[in-house]
Amino acid sequence: MSIGSIMSSLERLLQLHQSLLELSFEKTELLKKGDITTLQKLLKTEQKHIQAVDTMEKKRLDSTRVWSEAHQMVSDDVTVTTILEALPDGDERNQLESLTTKLAETLVQLKAQEGLNQQLANQSLQFVQMNLDMIAPSIKQMNYGNIKNQNDPQSKRSVFDSKA
Repeated sequence: MSIGSIMSSLERLLQLHQSLLELSFEKTELLKKGDITTLQKLLKTEQKHIQAVDTMEKKRLDSTRVWSEAHQMVSDDVTVTTILEALPDGDERNQLESLTTKLAETLVQLKAQEGLNQQLANQSLQFVQMNLDMIAPSIKQMNYGNIKNQNDPQSKRSVFDSKA
């Protein structure tokens, strides 16, 4: 079996991750603007991409397993590095190495961008919570009167309870 099926699945994974990276950049802008309705639509699209990545990753694993069995390698331990070591120098090896490098770089960028999005979402939630805390008074603020006078037994008497 040729390495072509592994490379085609890696190419598709690279395309999907690059598309996810673009969606992540859009998500950042939507978080900055506070456009929740568009953000929800984007999250649905992102979820479809993630499902496609999962499906493609399973295909890549199957292709890797088949290739490793065809080359009498233990299929549990086969990684791209072991495949690169097993391949002779040539175009296939260079293409596979280039694809895996591009995929790794895209994954690093995607992780960094999603980290930024997570921070933006947390800051937005903190801002909303702070505003709610300012608008909704606490129980202590709703009571009238001086708190230290309520502990004094003399202050609990009203004017009508005093002796004549």
